[in-house]
Amino acid sequence: MLLALPLLTPGLALAQQRIPKLPGYDQCPLGYVNDLKQHCNSPIFYQVKPTYGKPCASGWMNIGAGYCKKKTLGIF
Repeated sequence: MLLALPLLTPGLALAQQRIPKLPGYDQCPLGYVNDLKQHCNSPIFYQVKPTYGKPCASGWMNIGAGYCKKKTLGIF
């Protein structure tokens, strides 16, 4: 039996508790705690994606440190 796994691309947004710090950022985005290394951790799964220096798409909000977070229920 073959199992199909989705391909992951850099722009793909995933619900993540641990995300890497992006180049040029020393701090973590809103809702994440700095592990004092190269990652940021959160007790909650947020769906996030890098901004790549562009504004967040509709339905997403900028949480800083180069990331956008998917709005839930049309708000936060």
